[in-house]
Amino acid sequence: MQDLSPKVAIIGGGNVGIRYAYALMIRGLARHIVIVDIDIHKVQGEIMDLSHGIPYTSPVKLEVGGYQAIKGSDLVVITAGKNRKPGESRLDLTKANVTLYKKIIPQIMEYAPSALFLVVTNPVDILSFVAFKLSNKPESEVIGAGTVLDTARFRNLIAAHCKVDSRNVHGYILGEHGETEFPVWSRVLVGGNLIKDYCPICENCNICNHEEELEKIFVEVRDSGAKIIKRKGETSYGIGLALVRITAAILNDENSILPVSCLVKGYSDIHDVYLSLPAIITKNGVKKVLEIKLNNQEQDLLKKSASKIKQNIDEILPLLETQY
Repeated sequence: MQDLSPKVAIIGGGNVGIRYAYALMIRGLARHIVIVDIDIHKVQGEIMDLSHGIPYTSPVKLEVGGYQAIKGSDLVVITAGKNRKPGESRLDLTKANVTLYKKIIPQIMEYAPSALFLVVTNPVDILSFVAFKLSNKPESEVIGAGTVLDTARFRNLIAAHCKVDSRNVHGYILGEHGETEFPVWSRVLVGGNLIKDYCPICENCNICNHEEELEKIFVEVRDSGAKIIKRKGETSYGIGLALVRITAAILNDENSILPVSCLVKGYSDIHDVYLSLPAIITKNGVKKVLEIKLNNQEQDLLKKSASKIKQNIDEILPLLETQY
């Protein structure tokens, strides 16, 4: 049978992997989607369920298989990972997922060495670094999902407060995808206006405290994932759509600028860590990391975020040096 292209392989058939496959199918970006998971029986059921909607989407081949089935993939999206258990520390979780990646990455490299990698497993910045090191691929070809979802939440909340379409709000959450992420308020635009200039003409200008409202928006962005997990046990729809956005930028060779997790080498005196900065994304991966102009406070927050990620990387480096 003739190979279908573009081909996307998803490593991990849990909630995130399946939501991504569903959104990817609806968008019609891939002609062939392969899902690899240890629970083949469950994923076969997911594939059967998804396939019943194909007559109402673009033509796509859906497949569940082992790693040999990912051969010829243009993009490999890694969603597989362990979730934190009660009483388990963040470092314990990180070590468990590093150990898992030491099994996954060599198998991906055996069957799809030329594919781009899109890393989703948390902590995503550390696991992106791990995938980069274990694969020996060029840094441009190993991308983390980063703060693309956080940025979508950010834009959505600003738009809701200002009562405008979220597509007319531009701004970023940068740094770590986690506790030390930060908003770049100095560069937020609403309809082409810097937010400090938009506030006086906003219909809420007489009924809200500007600084308090902005802080509330960021806190909601930072904590929303935990709130969703508390209510429903997991998050998957938002990240599934965020991954499709990144996928579109890659497969369509869009030159889109997205805040993905990428290797930083010298920006703001930060070296050899993966964290989120605006990057131009093409069919070849990260074309260029943009050195966005930050104010002094934002510079400090970026360095704080990088320092935390670097500390976490140093803690797991001994694991990377052992045989897998």
